Amino acid sequence: MFRHVFRRRPQKTDLPLPQRFEGGPPAPETALAIVGDLHGELVCLDKMIDRLCARAPRARWVFVGDFIDRGDHSAGVLDRLRALEADRPDTVFLLGNHEEMMLAFLREPEQAGNRWMRHGGLQTMASFGAFQLGVQNAPEALRRARDRLLEVMPEGLHDWLAARPRWFGSGNVAVVHAGADPATPIVAQTEQALTWGHKAFGQHARDDGLWVVHGHTIVDLPQEKNGVISIDTGAYATGRLTAAIIENGQLEFIQARTR
Repeated sequence: MFRHVFRRRPQKTDLPLPQRFEGGPPAPETALAIVGDLHGELVCLDKMIDRLCARAPRARWVFVGDFIDRGDHSAGVLDRLRALEADRPDTVFLLGNHEEMMLAFLREPEQAGNRWMRHGGLQTMASFGAFQLGVQNAPEALRRARDRLLEVMPEGLHDWLAARPRWFGSGNVAVVHAGADPATPIVAQTEQALTWGHKAFGQHARDDGLWVVHGHTIVDLPQEKNGVISIDTGAYATGRLTAAIIENGQLEFIQARTR
């Protein structure tokens, strides 16, 4: 749908962090197809899988996280992703901040539950059954809901969510959910920066030539800017799910639409 041609920029050495990204084209070790935030949009996911099977069947598929919340079919999305992993074992599924909120609720429902409910947890809970919760709940109601959720969740789902990595790297490309500190090597990032974002992300270019692909922050159109590739086009609100395909030094955006 959208293509970019990259040209190497001249090197500059006068700034601790360059204002412009000075690396070469993105060069993962194998072709990548990186899918943005799903947020319970099962129809978008199914359409994207069909598109990727046609356009990038031999690429390694990476999902940037936020599989759940806001949309109506979080339970179905999680089922589909786990089935996809069984069919394509090298697929990567990153931890998003919404999965992190769900896991916190499962650990400490009284402390974490109401926050999650206010940020989309109600829709996820509804996709697993009727839990009679609101945006503000008593501690006992949250404990009961947590216990019931654990009873109805498919076997192994809790462990699968807890095992999600926070970043994936291939060649000079790193995929994260939310962002990264541009002054810090990707292997030394804090969990907070990767999953919730960093204030300097996108404000300064990295000086190590590493491209960063991310979701979390909604953009009207997918974009490449200063070594950062942004692909969250707000599927739950817009009906547009975006994937970035990186292959042979080129970047292409494709979309699956429900509207």
